[in-house]
Amino acid sequence: MQVRQILDIKGTVLYTIAPDKKLSEAIAIMSEQDVGSLVCFEGGRMVGMLTFREVMRALHGHGAAWGGLTIREVMHTNPRTADPFMDVDQLRALMVSEHMRYLPVMDGYTLLGVISFHDVAKAVLEEQNFENRMLKAYIRDWPDGLEPGKEA
Repeated sequence: MQVRQILDIKGTVLYTIAPDKKLSEAIAIMSEQDVGSLVCFEGGRMVGMLTFREVMRALHGHGAAWGGLTIREVMHTNPRTADPFMDVDQLRALMVSEHMRYLPVMDGYTLLGVISFHDVAKAVLEEQNFENRMLKAYIRDWPDGLEPGKEA
């Protein structure tokens, strides 16, 4: 399975924000849309990523003054990205080794979507369930008179 197939399962709804917006606006969007990340765009290019982790760090580090912060002040700049043709095993290894819960998927300078670790787990589970159903159907339709592992 490739990253592009996970996006097909997930869908390609994108949530973005400009880096000059206030952190409070980002939190409102993330809460209303029930998402854990926003991709930061400026001048038509991705310049960063805001996730729940950066929000929590900003709240912890700035106390009551967090409301005046801009996205640019707290976003993760130059985030790692996935290629749409990356294999799911490579994707999982990257996300685990880099402690990433969200990974933007880029085709050149075009944002195709954001993959969460939850999306990866769901896609892998669906793939395994499909394979299990196919194997069970194959076993149920085993020809009479033949035993598994023996030739006719």
